[in-house]
Amino acid sequence: MTDWGAHHNDIALWAIGLPGPIAVEGKALSEPIPGGYTAISDYEVKFTYSNGVIHNVRTTKADNIFGGVEDPAGQRNGVRFEGTEGWIWVNRGNLRASDKGLIDTPLPEGAQRLYHSDDHMGNFFDCVRSRKLPVASVEAGHRSASISHLGAIALRTGLPLKWDPSAEKFVGEHAKEANKYLAREMRKPYDYSFV
Repeated sequence: MTDWGAHHNDIALWAIGLPGPIAVEGKALSEPIPGGYTAISDYEVKFTYSNGVIHNVRTTKADNIFGGVEDPAGQRNGVRFEGTEGWIWVNRGNLRASDKGLIDTPLPEGAQRLYHSDDHMGNFFDCVRSRKLPVASVEAGHRSASISHLGAIALRTGLPLKWDPSAEKFVGEHAKEANKYLAREMRKPYDYSFV
């Protein structure tokens, strides 16, 4: 979740247009390897946003992602947007839809368009030179990493959690337990005592 999850959650956050969810709950589908990593490798996490959008993040098989259609490339990492007209699925190299017209039909004149970049590294270097904001701003990168950590915390606690995206802390029931995972004690001299 905190590796590839940040890349895919970045796309989801971009589309949702909010800084983060207001609620998160996770369900571990497997146990960590004894004596190995402490991260859950099979899971379902549900994020809820203030505008009512539900954002599900889960490990799954490719045939489930495509609504019963097996992906010939075996790809399972991606983002699926579901709406009243069908679904669109995207990852770094693919774009698919339940109806090809969803991809082929041009957007209306006044439709909101996202920043376009086919080359993240090139975009970064261009923005260093021009001082323009990159396709992934510092804030977007922070929020993309944060949402993955929120999911990991929900999986660790196994509790339904409420999140305040402005204050960047858990609130309400179970907040005390969940907030313990937001930071760990820093060892000197690598702490903030010099500030």
